Amino acid sequence: MKCNGIDPRTGDELEIRFRDSIEGVDPLLAPTGDSIYISPGWIDLQVNGFAGVDYNSPGASHADIARSIRAILQTGVTRFYPTVITGPPDIMIGALSNLAEAREASWEGAAMEAFHLEGPYISPEDGPRSAHPERWVRPPDLDEFQRFQEAARGNIRLVTLSPEWPDTPWFVEAVVREGVVVSIGHTRATALQIEAAVSAGATLSTHLGNGAHAVLPRHPNYIWDQLAEDRLSASFIADGIHLGPAFLKAALRAKGLERALLVTDAVMPAGCAPGPYKLGEVDVELHGDGSVRMAGGTRLAGSALRMDRAIENVMRMAGVSLADAITLATRNPARAGRVAGRLRGLNPGERADLVRFRYDRVSHAVEVVETYLGGKLVARD
Repeated sequence: MKCNGIDPRTGDELEIRFRDSIEGVDPLLAPTGDSIYISPGWIDLQVNGFAGVDYNSPGASHADIARSIRAILQTGVTRFYPTVITGPPDIMIGALSNLAEAREASWEGAAMEAFHLEGPYISPEDGPRSAHPERWVRPPDLDEFQRFQEAARGNIRLVTLSPEWPDTPWFVEAVVREGVVVSIGHTRATALQIEAAVSAGATLSTHLGNGAHAVLPRHPNYIWDQLAEDRLSASFIADGIHLGPAFLKAALRAKGLERALLVTDAVMPAGCAPGPYKLGEVDVELHGDGSVRMAGGTRLAGSALRMDRAIENVMRMAGVSLADAITLATRNPARAGRVAGRLRGLNPGERADLVRFRYDRVSHAVEVVETYLGGKLVARD
């Protein structure tokens, strides 16, 4: 197969030949004048649910999960990490097992690149804990993690934890040896605890700037400590609700565009009408302003963000270029999440995960036209 589009990096119109991987990339000798852009398919390392489906529910049907993935593909995302949050051990195991089965049950499952375990090894304190249920927060337990990994059929590739627990460095070293990426998040850890976790192998910060106390000391604090740590990449939720423009712009400058990535942290109501929904055992509500909050309160509980909107927002909020915004949603998360075959952009040998889209230079609006997963056309406007 082949398709063409404008390369956001160079402005040249390219023709890309592919089967399940890219076979050739050539500039068009006679450009078509088409205004459609092309890039690698987008990657999202944190998706708790989408289109009315909660990935934390062991009872989510495989048909519903497949339907939710088709909705995700419409947003330009070709690989994502379904995310399971803090909960009872049996429910977490059930959710992971169900996702592993769904991954193998249909063609849509190929988009579930691996799984993200966000908790239960996080801070029990209000603020950093966010919407995670306090009664199920617990210290890192390698035996329990192995049970989680067995239920997931080896698909857990990313774990978010707080370094504030004793023996965290030992746990980090153990899971990193198994090829799992460790990310720091939902934490109140000290600078020394963060440094110890990083030295043990932690390489990422989860939705930095969120999952934190409402009020912090000016300095030191765990947000500054992670921003200043060059060994950590960081993910950001660019929905205009979780972070303001000033913080997002400053954080991207501090980490450098090479160590920053976009996530949606989408939950069940993403892509749905306002109303009540679930996040695991937690009741949440999607409001008219697009925020998802714990029912009856103001605490944020994930987002209703789509990755195409995140790309738009990071350009508008932080002033980055289209090419850089695409990098924040492609190569950077591929590197941080160890997504094989997605590290070199539009180059031969890479997976044929592609998205063609329209782009308005004035409004920065992005409109997905076609999505290809492993060389197969899976979504069309």
